[in-house]
Amino acid sequence: MREIQASQITDAVERLCISANEHLPDDVKRAIQKCRACEDWELARGVLDKIIENYEIADRQCVPVCQDTGMACVFLEIGQDVHIAGGGLREAVDEGVRRGYEKGYLRKSVVKDPVRRGNTGDNTPAMLYTEIVPGEQIRITVGPKGFGSENMSAIRMLKPSAGLQGIKDFILETVEAAGPNPCPPMVVGVGIGGTFDKAALLAKKALMRPVDSSNEDPFYAELEEEMLEKINRLGIGPQGFGGRTTAIGLNIETMPTHIAGMPCAVNISCHVTRHETEVL
Repeated sequence: MREIQASQITDAVERLCISANEHLPDDVKRAIQKCRACEDWELARGVLDKIIENYEIADRQCVPVCQDTGMACVFLEIGQDVHIAGGGLREAVDEGVRRGYEKGYLRKSVVKDPVRRGNTGDNTPAMLYTEIVPGEQIRITVGPKGFGSENMSAIRMLKPSAGLQGIKDFILETVEAAGPNPCPPMVVGVGIGGTFDKAALLAKKALMRPVDSSNEDPFYAELEEEMLEKINRLGIGPQGFGGRTTAIGLNIETMPTHIAGMPCAVNISCHVTRHETEVL
């Protein structure tokens, strides 16, 4: 049994909140640059040039890539041989978010109540997702999620009779309806299977995967390629001004489901698909 102090979790979450907001992952940068090289629409090229200039300035000056510094989505893979000492897990994570958003001068975007509103003033609570895994480490991933793109996400409880075509149609329908609202080029996370809530979580976790990775199952890897190609044929383009680059990546995650259902969730993210990981 390995002991990890709650304060270590707090410190790691603080660091990750700041770093993830200031620096895009390298895979996202490569994808944007690759799309820029292939883009033949002048206006689209100009938008992608500005996007590249923006994240380069953020890197150099250590400032947020986007003014919407998002809700802090915190994924914890906790080894079953770990004992957390010196405080509660939820409190440790929220304190890390509180410190990170204060220290990094990041915008506080969380309200206390979904209807009555009222800003919490420190971007807490975090959206916390925990998973027990083998081992004696804790793997922490912080993915700040902006809501311009989150608002364009959707879930549909498809029947098995909808088949693969039903999934394809739903993905395209969701992206087309989103149009320019999620600040394309976007990253599309797709979750298929599980229950209503699990499908949504799978879609969110899909966004944490590198955009240049493929699903381990060749069937779904092929589907990822097909759907990315079809999305880019929609012609929405960077910031909605047209072009070949509507999405820079599409990741699919799946899990078993009930014989009577085929839940499918689409979680859309803008090109500022931020996530960073640290292992304790």
